[in-house]
Amino acid sequence: MAEWNPEKDLLAMVTDDSKVLLHRFNWQRLWTISPGKCITSICWSPDGKIIALGTEEGLVLLHDVENGKMLRTIKSHDVAIVCLNWEEDDPLSRADKDEFLSYEDRTTRFFPPAPVMPRIGGLSSGDTGIVDENEEAIPEFCSASCQRFNILCTGGKDGCVCFSIFGIFPVGRININKIPINVEAFGKKNCQLQGASISKVSLSKNLQKLVVLCYGKLIDPDNLSHNCETAGLHCLYLDTSIFFNRKNELHQVSQQASSIQDLIEVVRASISLISKQWSNAMNLFHEKFSALPDLIAAHGAESSSEDEFLSLLFGTRTSPALHQFLASSLGEAGLKRIAKAVDSAGREIRGVVSEHLQPAVEIISFRLAELRGLARWRSRFQIIGLDEKLIDGVTESIGMLVVQVERFSRVAATVLYLFQNFFTWVLKCVKILLNEPTDQVPAANSELVVIFLKFLLDKDPIKQLLEANERIDYDMDTARHVEQLVVFGGFTDTQFLERSLVKQFNELQDSLKEAFLMPFTTISSKIHCQGLLPLYPVTSSDTLSSTCIPTSISFYKVEDSQHEDSSYNLTDYVCFKIPDESLNKRNCIGVIKNSSNCCTALSMASLSGFLLHMPDEYECVDLSLYKGNQIVLLLSERSPSDSPGRSWMMMLQTQNFSFTPLSRTFPTNIYSLQKLVAVDLQLDTGYGKVRSIPHNVSTPLAVSASRGVACVFSSRRHALVYILDEDEDEDEDEASDME
Repeated sequence: MAEWNPEKDLLAMVTDDSKVLLHRFNWQRLWTISPGKCITSICWSPDGKIIALGTEEGLVLLHDVENGKMLRTIKSHDVAIVCLNWEEDDPLSRADKDEFLSYEDRTTRFFPPAPVMPRIGGLSSGDTGIVDENEEAIPEFCSASCQRFNILCTGGKDGCVCFSIFGIFPVGRININKIPINVEAFGKKNCQLQGASISKVSLSKNLQKLVVLCYGKLIDPDNLSHNCETAGLHCLYLDTSIFFNRKNELHQVSQQASSIQDLIEVVRASISLISKQWSNAMNLFHEKFSALPDLIAAHGAESSSEDEFLSLLFGTRTSPALHQFLASSLGEAGLKRIAKAVDSAGREIRGVVSEHLQPAVEIISFRLAELRGLARWRSRFQIIGLDEKLIDGVTESIGMLVVQVERFSRVAATVLYLFQNFFTWVLKCVKILLNEPTDQVPAANSELVVIFLKFLLDKDPIKQLLEANERIDYDMDTARHVEQLVVFGGFTDTQFLERSLVKQFNELQDSLKEAFLMPFTTISSKIHCQGLLPLYPVTSSDTLSSTCIPTSISFYKVEDSQHEDSSYNLTDYVCFKIPDESLNKRNCIGVIKNSSNCCTALSMASLSGFLLHMPDEYECVDLSLYKGNQIVLLLSERSPSDSPGRSWMMMLQTQNFSFTPLSRTFPTNIYSLQKLVAVDLQLDTGYGKVRSIPHNVSTPLAVSASRGVACVFSSRRHALVYILDEDEDEDEDEASDME
């Protein structure tokens, strides 16, 4: 797999062992990464700043073009992602572009820059969903207010297509095996695909139409006799005009929602870091003090550790077991080590709370207030599924979390203060016992008694707040007071003080998931099928499940359009190789275009196409649609394996061929292309430009319309770059060996 960057002279390639390589135009390698997963698809973001990788496990990995670091891992599918397409809204295609007001994120007016991820030593990126070491890239990536509206489409092997705004906020999912399909060959009946797997997806630049190439069986649920000869490659047209009609609303909601999700990861990472730091300190504390019970038993005493320290804290003489523990087992060095660990954990916790946790929950609260206000604009935002009651529930959850963070901060400060005083007192005791073993130690105040007994009994208040299932106790007076305040504030949750910080955070996540599921479900239900064109039948089950047959989809403006600024002047072109066993054709390429208006249902009368017959001595290795309605074909000579073959790259102009309308056919033969007569194509044809390549070539053919170049891979693992718009003697740059 190989893809050119849409904005820069960069080529990303995926090797057979799923390494990702990034090269400049002059073949300088910038970086190589090994995601550790089987990569099955690749594409670039529209601005060329992010590489999206689809994996065998159904994950989408987003990597920074500057350094290859992972920005985000998103679980989009349950099976392999076989194709990706990332399309950006083109403001030049809007008829009302002068009246369109872009969305402005107002959060930056009231808050400083959003907090970055805290560094988490020992936590893997899978624990947070974002790589902690790339904290500088995350705010830039997630600050989508300055981005044009864009959608990432992912196609799964199971026939599911998922849509994500900015590549990170999921807004829709369809299963092409479950949507009703109108097929004119069946008399406008609702048919269905069965066992379909997606080969390629392409979203139009005005976001109104999605073209899907898929393998599967087309069935008529009411008449199964129509199922014969319908297994093959189909071209499915989906109406995605909801993205165009509601792009402004979707932009606003997805901006706030994706920023909230980023901050949720900051909160998660902050709590994980706090928990880790405090746990390490407490483990050392209990490890050092766990020797006391053994010493008590060795001296034949029946007291407990709590009893021994109660005597010490109230100024009585120390027992032999406690004396040995403080003077020998623990010692001054051990006590200082524990004190240092707790002090270090305290400083780390205070820093994480003040610099990451508290700012994150405050900004989440503000952004949810924005969404709450938008949800009340029912005429615009209820259409995309923004539900006021659900957002109210999330707003209450974040309010409770703000209180829990403040509560945790106070509890932590109190505990750390008492610990500091306790260690100071115990250190005095140790020094006295080391110098004058028989003397009494100084008495301690009641606060030290309480805090120390709690920790000996493992009643750690900081740990309790960091436990997911912990129930926090508090007195009845506080309960009544809190209930009055909650009702006064208009909230419904009067039991939030019984929950820990982590449990409140989990409840926030659950309410967020429920609130954002509503737009996801609503948008999914508004993506409909416009029609389907069966391209060719497949007789082999192996071919049916294959996605390696060359195909290409692209959208172009209609040249004779009367409205240059109209958003409805795009024509989709589909180019594909026809297997030799299909349609009684051999060595043929099919080209289909649909000139229908993007806002109307697909009509068979609007479809037209032509077939090209390649020279018999050559095989089409790969193909690609190119700017200006052109087709680039990569042909390799059919020669014995022991002889060096030659290859050719042909660039054909579609206007040089006659498109034949695809008329309605009988139900017994739904493949309209079978009626087309193939045009014999010779290498010396006048239909376009032909270039000679002195090597056998292999897939892929990587074509960049923005840069006007094509990259070809030879069988000797060389890569050659051609400038497509130049003459043959000026256009070749040969690359170094591929590793």
